[in-house]
Amino acid sequence: MEKDDSFRLTRRSLLAGTAALGSNILPGSAAFADPLQTVSKDAAAAAKALAAGRSVGLRVLIPSGSQDNVRPVATSFQSQTGISVELAEVPLEDINTHLILASFGGGAPIDIALPATYGMPDLVDAGVLRSLSDFALTYEPAELRQGILYDVGDSFDDTLYGFQTDGDTYLMFYNERMLRDPEAQAQYADQTGRALDIPQTWDELDRQMAFFHRPDQGQFGGALFRRSGYLAWEWWVRFHAKGIWPFAKDLTPQIDGEEGNAALEELIAASQHLIPEADAYDIFQNWERFAQGNIYCNIGWGGTQKYLNGPNSAIRGQLAFGPTPGGIVKDQLLETPYFNWGWNYVVTQASTEAEISYLFCLFASSPDMSTEAVRAAGGFFDPFRAEHYADPVIRDVYSDAFLAVHRESLLSSIPDLYLASQIEYFTVLDNWLFAATRQDVSARDALHRVAQEWALITIRTGAEKQRERWNNLRALYPAKAQRLLSDL
Repeated sequence: MEKDDSFRLTRRSLLAGTAALGSNILPGSAAFADPLQTVSKDAAAAAKALAAGRSVGLRVLIPSGSQDNVRPVATSFQSQTGISVELAEVPLEDINTHLILASFGGGAPIDIALPATYGMPDLVDAGVLRSLSDFALTYEPAELRQGILYDVGDSFDDTLYGFQTDGDTYLMFYNERMLRDPEAQAQYADQTGRALDIPQTWDELDRQMAFFHRPDQGQFGGALFRRSGYLAWEWWVRFHAKGIWPFAKDLTPQIDGEEGNAALEELIAASQHLIPEADAYDIFQNWERFAQGNIYCNIGWGGTQKYLNGPNSAIRGQLAFGPTPGGIVKDQLLETPYFNWGWNYVVTQASTEAEISYLFCLFASSPDMSTEAVRAAGGFFDPFRAEHYADPVIRDVYSDAFLAVHRESLLSSIPDLYLASQIEYFTVLDNWLFAATRQDVSARDALHRVAQEWALITIRTGAEKQRERWNNLRALYPAKAQRLLSDL
């Protein structure tokens, strides 16, 4: 798949002078041939020097389920520096809100956090995050971020705020027993005139889910999310696959035209071929249900595969994988895999040890320590650096078949809506989509209401600045998507 250089424009402009620092990136460090080999060691040494003669402790706010990823990193950092690290865990869906509330005082201060990447713009806009640009120019070898396969969400308004530590591109999971069954393949070909294989388009996926949906036999077409709070992600991919930008260049919403309505009508129709609990299950319930083995397909992330490839899964080793489906646009297949979550190491404005906190983040994001984190089968962090895909432990945790699809999707993922008020835009979208799936409102009226409310959000947030951000973000879409997406 294509990967355009524009993915790295923000980071490159930020770190333009870094290479000139050469072996002096870390003050007092010796010259070395490959700076990536000593990133963690040098970051720990610098942190230890800054803390010399003092009792320093860091408090790190993490999402529930990431303890296994972060604990070995924190333990190693503490061992090498003498700096204590306390991990504070909060529910994964609440971490961004918790971080904003914590910034207003009350309780122990937070130095470092792992918010969801999609919420970074709102955290910056709320004044919660500390810029890391100056620290990066002092400490980071240029090669460090060149090895990150997706880093669009690390920066906002041309300023560096984070370290991507989780490759959460949205993917498809298929029950290989059903997909490769000779009898099913023959029946599908007879009924549809098409070969039964990994679907390339949403039309084909919907057709396959309908084919496999036999609830009277205890078999279901899919387990795709229909719960409020999760629904917007699928529609976002379906809509992009129609070949339309969600906003025009002037930030006028374009979601309520024929393409947006068709994407929503198709999503609603596909809901007939899902498990009955699709509108109620959260992530973990979804995994447990799909692992029973009587559902054709599911949608999810690397964390999904860690569970499905684990000891509690009845379908370990029995899955096929694909990117989220695309659409035919201008006689070409437009695939729009989507980076819709991910965790990001950040430093808070409240931290009184900002430089040491940054060095912890650098330490955690180094090739060796990030590999250690991603290896944890019980944690959420997924591969995001090139080195991760060659690691034998990571290959065993995920399987080579999954990692091949994951890497290609990560390289060509469209970014989330990294604008200020992102959470508000998506909450409005999700609420109205959910109402449409419940038939409380028509698809067309739901999207029209979303477009109206989005326009108001833009005005409240600051239209001129938001337009600038949106056009910068459009330039960070993959090259093929930029060519095929159109304005109405």
